Amino acid sequence: MVADTLILVVEDEDAIRELIAMTLEGAGFRVLAAADAEQAQRMLGDNLPALVLLDWMLPGMNGLEFTRWLKRDEGLRDVPIIMLTARGEEANKVQGLEAGVDDYVTKPFSTRELLARIKAVMRRSGTDKVELVRTDRGLQIDLTQHRVSANEQPVNVGPTEFRLLHFFMTHPERVYSRSQLLDQVWGRNVYIEERTVDVHIRRLRKALEPFHLDQLVQTVRGVGYRFSDQT
Repeated sequence: MVADTLILVVEDEDAIRELIAMTLEGAGFRVLAAADAEQAQRMLGDNLPALVLLDWMLPGMNGLEFTRWLKRDEGLRDVPIIMLTARGEEANKVQGLEAGVDDYVTKPFSTRELLARIKAVMRRSGTDKVELVRTDRGLQIDLTQHRVSANEQPVNVGPTEFRLLHFFMTHPERVYSRSQLLDQVWGRNVYIEERTVDVHIRRLRKALEPFHLDQLVQTVRGVGYRFSDQT
């Protein structure tokens, strides 16, 4: 199990949320805790967890609706989900599984069972392994811990710039138009202006500039952008 792996806990009952957070932190995880789906959505704007522990019966948007929201997001759809529920009926579990839930833990549960299920889901999904993407120039993305570094120095990027950089680094040397980047990084169901891409390209270059790596993101006039690690 990777130290400092981030787990998002979405649970409206204070006592249960605090117990889960203490259990996970004691097992070496980092924890973000939210009392409802709306708070969780705000946290996901700046963080990419390795797993989400999600209560079914949440105020406002319930766990099933939140799962569907996650699966519609290009950058979050692959994050595994364990549903915490007092519902034992087969039909409800089928609903969740069809929406994209990876496993269930039925309340009341033991902390040993919870940790065992978390580890099993992370093994199946591969999020228990450090996944690194590197370039020859010393730029590196750690997908598990959601961190970017340049020659072992931290690079501060926002969540959109992180996804944009990851896409570029895994698709080097190819030119992409703004509309193609919108589809690949923001998702096909997100309707924003193409010039938004330019804004985030500028932010990404600004983050890379102190390390003299901003030139890796190249403008191809009249077409779009290309990522090239060639010197």
